[in-house]
Amino acid sequence: MRKLLLQTALVAAFAGSAIAVAGPTVNGQPISDARIDVVVKMMEAQGQNVNPQARDQIKEQLVNAEVLRQEAVKKGLDKSPEFAAEVANMQAMALASRLIKDYEKANPVSEADLKAEYDKQVAAIPEVKQYHARHILVKTEAEAKAVIEALKKGKAFDKLAKEKSMDPGSKNKGGDLEWQEASIFAAPFSEAMTKLAKGEVTAKPVKTEDGWHVIKLDDVRSQRNVPQLEEVRPQLTQHVMSARIEKYIADLKAKAQIQQ
Repeated sequence: MRKLLLQTALVAAFAGSAIAVAGPTVNGQPISDARIDVVVKMMEAQGQNVNPQARDQIKEQLVNAEVLRQEAVKKGLDKSPEFAAEVANMQAMALASRLIKDYEKANPVSEADLKAEYDKQVAAIPEVKQYHARHILVKTEAEAKAVIEALKKGKAFDKLAKEKSMDPGSKNKGGDLEWQEASIFAAPFSEAMTKLAKGEVTAKPVKTEDGWHVIKLDDVRSQRNVPQLEEVRPQLTQHVMSARIEKYIADLKAKAQIQQ
């Protein structure tokens, strides 16, 4: 924080003191409360809590900066081209920042603007396939083949899963794996599952490092993984405003006479 205060204090020190004065003075040169308030607002904008002790630290840093400024002037450092360039840059950036804030205030992002951008981004999200599958996991291929035979004879898949499956996560749910993308499963499992038609069961057992699977595909759907508007409201608002500011700057540059 000390480094930030010093940097901010140095900027404020060169900003002059034409505003009303009520703060300390250095060799008769006043440091106004307005200058202190500028630093306080900058810190608060960065999420810092400025209590009375912190305000005193800011004041002390500005006093230090003023002492240094006066000594620099005595040495003629304010006459250097480098200093003039630094001041010009600081002034340009400070005024640019104020103009952008003024533009943002005059052109707030409306709910309609936000909804339009949300719909646009949602439409660009690709659809993904999801599979609602069940499986029965057993230790050996022979057991898996026996499960397939039992299914052919009319045994209900969910009952066999509860009786035979080794998968604790799906066993008591009739082997239900719920809606998932194919990519979350081991390659042999996903390859076999994605080849099934709705309601179909694998004709042969499928081997993975977990054991042998008998897979049934209940359903397939395509959908977009889309967050709710409220979840992305701050980021989306910033995105819309940033795009506006970029266009605003581009329009100003187009009108300006710029020579490289």
